[in-house]
Amino acid sequence: MGSAAESQGIQMVRPASIVDGVHDSIYERIMSLEIAPGARIPVDVVARDLGVSQTPVREALSRLEREGLVRKAHLIGYSAAPQLSRKAFEDLFAFRLLLEPECARIATQNLTPDSLQELEEAAADMGHGEAPVDRNSRYSRFARADAHFHDAILKIAGNEVIRQAFADQHVHLHLFRLMFHSRVTQEALEEHENLLAAFRAGDGARAQAAMHEHISRSRDRLMLAFE
Repeated sequence: MGSAAESQGIQMVRPASIVDGVHDSIYERIMSLEIAPGARIPVDVVARDLGVSQTPVREALSRLEREGLVRKAHLIGYSAAPQLSRKAFEDLFAFRLLLEPECARIATQNLTPDSLQELEEAAADMGHGEAPVDRNSRYSRFARADAHFHDAILKIAGNEVIRQAFADQHVHLHLFRLMFHSRVTQEALEEHENLLAAFRAGDGARAQAAMHEHISRSRDRLMLAFE
């Protein structure tokens, strides 16, 4: 027999969806710098603000900790991860320039109609996707969609060691958190289209050059965060 709520046609919200909602809310605040790097994130305050119990807040913060956006310290609790230092930023881009252009070249050789379609859809998700709730929401979603697009290229290239190394670094989330600006997203879309054109043409050298240019320009855009 169903509950009274079910008999009245009321749809019950599953705990997982509550955690997802709390996670997305905190994530967007961190990515837009509404929660500043290093700032404490009190569980009770977040729970009160969002109108939920502390349990889904703790679960959401644990997920964000695994993504590298939140840190937990004994007797202190949760706080937003510190921003990348300039040295870490430069090291990260040196790492990317060493690997991603070559992975783009190899991915071109491995492309199938299905994997090319996957890249097309990932790129389209960045340009369109779900209607954003607000500017913060759009920027945060773009960061995740961008990470998915680059991961799809690494997956097609087929080197799981490189792919896992990028996943462990949470590259795109930390880079997008450096600067909250529409220029970052618009120019990236144009550069991704250049990459897709090379993939469609099956031109590995062109894909390699397009990826190198994209990463170099991304570095130049985000470098402004340190000025």
